[in-house]
Amino acid sequence: MHMAFKAIPWLLLAQLLLQILKINAKVPAIFVFGDSSVDAGNNNQISTVLKSNFEPYGRDFFGGQPTGRFSNGRIPPDFIAEAFGVKPTIPAYMDPEYNIAEFATGVCFASAGTGYDNATSDVLSVIPLWKELENYKEYQKQLRGFLGDERANWVLSEALYLMSIGTNDFLENYYVVPGRSSHFSIEEYQHFLEGIAGNFITELYQLGARKISLGGLPPMGCLPLERTTNLFSGSVCVEEYNNVAKDFNKKLQGLVEKLNKELAGIRLVFSNPYDILLEMIEKPSSFGFKYAAVACCATGMFEMSYLCNEFNPLTCTDANEYVFWDSFHPTEKTNAIVADRVVKTTLAEFF
Repeated sequence: MHMAFKAIPWLLLAQLLLQILKINAKVPAIFVFGDSSVDAGNNNQISTVLKSNFEPYGRDFFGGQPTGRFSNGRIPPDFIAEAFGVKPTIPAYMDPEYNIAEFATGVCFASAGTGYDNATSDVLSVIPLWKELENYKEYQKQLRGFLGDERANWVLSEALYLMSIGTNDFLENYYVVPGRSSHFSIEEYQHFLEGIAGNFITELYQLGARKISLGGLPPMGCLPLERTTNLFSGSVCVEEYNNVAKDFNKKLQGLVEKLNKELAGIRLVFSNPYDILLEMIEKPSSFGFKYAAVACCATGMFEMSYLCNEFNPLTCTDANEYVFWDSFHPTEKTNAIVADRVVKTTLAEFF
């Protein structure tokens, strides 16, 4: 069934790729930090329940194999890397099948479950943000050993750094993990996370990064996880969560403007997926989708990681009809559209 599905032309996806591939690359490498939305498979190598290295994840990826990406196929950094002419996929730093030669043009340090706040990292045994940075420092040493100091330093300063962190902090740390909401008001928590984000970017800058994209929050109240548990309200989007996302995005935009003034030579941009995702959710047919309220993998209720698996009889046949793959993560088609929007707007200045 899957093989027949793969033979169906992906017209919209193909059109998007043709558009973004026309752009000439001006960055030598792409480095990725963040959470499950951009994890290329680092969680495969650690002891955690937050994994996606099993079917049906990856069924539409190259070779039809699960890689640890929380999608049926590629994730946004993959499409962004292809748009810049770097390579079609970004490998996971902890994947033993890759070496420094393959990492030299880009690598993913992200880990599912990670946020700015390390509370969930402690609870779910994932790679915390500070450890992602430590891995990056170790990578720098490897790169200098491979390319030599001068060439490696040029790659590190000209590379594009992608950060996508925050959704886990609110939906897991603040609203679920005991303690956070009792110690912080939502606005205090937003300021707390803003400070951590600022420190992380500053550390990256001090390590040589100059071209950095800070990703904002999606309309997290419209994730199937939230909508299908909001039954008493008719499974509509949870506006409280969407408003928190919009408020936090404004704070991140302010942070970007502040750091651009303070850090000499930095080119920091804010990539906001909120509007394009909300467009897809509110008007799915305009993008060729049929379903936005539920996910492809089963009902969209709690089917993420081990709850979305090959034994689940409800997984859809055609993921291209769905905005979301599981209860938390978009399909490959959605990822391609979001990446295309980000490339043509926010990241355009790096070409």
